[in-house]
Amino acid sequence: MIILAYSLVCLIFGTTFLAIKIGVDAGAPPFFSAGLRFFTAGALLLLWMSWKRKASFALLLRKETALTGLGLTFGTFAALYWAEQYVASGLAAVLSATGPIMILLLQSAILRKKASDLSLLGCLVGFAGVLLLVLPSLSVSVSPLWLAGCAVILIGEWAYASGTLYTRTVTARLPEVHPIALNAAQMIYGGALMLLLSLFAERPSIGFLLSWKAAGSFLYLTVIGSMVGHSLYYWLVARTNPIFPSTWLYVSPPIAVGVGVLFYGEAVSWITLLGVITIISGTMLVNAQALKQLLARFAPGSFVNRRSPGTAAVGQGFRMHQKLKNED
Repeated sequence: MIILAYSLVCLIFGTTFLAIKIGVDAGAPPFFSAGLRFFTAGALLLLWMSWKRKASFALLLRKETALTGLGLTFGTFAALYWAEQYVASGLAAVLSATGPIMILLLQSAILRKKASDLSLLGCLVGFAGVLLLVLPSLSVSVSPLWLAGCAVILIGEWAYASGTLYTRTVTARLPEVHPIALNAAQMIYGGALMLLLSLFAERPSIGFLLSWKAAGSFLYLTVIGSMVGHSLYYWLVARTNPIFPSTWLYVSPPIAVGVGVLFYGEAVSWITLLGVITIISGTMLVNAQALKQLLARFAPGSFVNRRSPGTAAVGQGFRMHQKLKNED
């Protein structure tokens, strides 16, 4: 059951990038559709958790959930949805994989946590991968909006990194609150902020749901991406440990590139594949210590009723993916 759940998480998170692309290409307003997705998913999850008496609506009155939603959902996905109007879904997924590198850099710059030489090497390798993806396109006629889209995704990952680091403070202050309830509350705030942004930047209308492609994208992202995917993720965290489920980060970008090529005709070159491999390699170097511990713990019976969130402390920024991104 654990392997099945993990496989589903990787598949779901890897396909949400294409689902976003299909929706915006079909005419879904980026900010409005993203805001509606996260607000709906968060509200339904919080209602469900309240019905099971594992959450309270008072959670919405806390500034911590509002600030978390500002970084993890609003900053990350407002950028991603807007950028996917101009950037292929596979490229968006690979650029999004730089999140852990951003976390490491913020830890070093703001929290004054010294990074290991291997982690710093990983940052350089990851940056080289971004250059491999972007620079070849500069030699040909390329839309300025394409370049802006790539830059905006990277800026969104800075917002994600900031929100992830702040999540550490939130979970320490609210240890009695279920992680799914915290995730639901921050999705509500992030979704509400995107709906507010839509009022100023777009002409929001529910009419985009009249398109089969846009409606299918919205339903898939809301139900499968935000509700099923993240619920399975947190179930894996509870049944195994915070490190093992987070390895979806290395599996989903190749899935995103593959489904984009197979089902949406997105172009991919050898230099793009080299960039994908380079970015993922850099991310793995950044998190080498966490991966080493994961391999040491990967033994028969190690996933049975393990509930030890403290094991997450070894990650240099990797550990906080358990509070994640919604997604996917």
